[in-house]
Amino acid sequence: MSRKSSQRGGDGSGGAGAGRGSVLTPGRVAVVALAVLGLVFIFENTRATKIRLLIPEVTMPLWVALLATAVIGALCGAYSMRRRG
Repeated sequence: MSRKSSQRGGDGSGGAGAGRGSVLTPGRVAVVALAVLGLVFIFENTRATKIRLLIPEVTMPLWVALLATAVIGALCGAYSMRRRG
C-alpha cells in the first residue's frame, strides 16, 4: 500500500469531506422544507393582481411576482455569502 492511499484511509473516498458526516444535516433538511413550503405558497396564489413597479402598474399572476421576489432574495443571499468567505 502506498503512503498516499494509507493517508486517505484506503477506502478511496478522498480527503476533502471524508468523514464529515451525512449529507442530510438538520440545517439542510430545514432549508429544503422551507423551500418546499415557499414553493407551495407561491403556486397556491395564482390569481392575477395589480402590482406597481415604481411608476408603471402591471397586472400579472401573483405567483410570478412571489417567485421573482424569492429568486431575487436567493441571489442576494448567495452573493452576500460568497463575498463573506
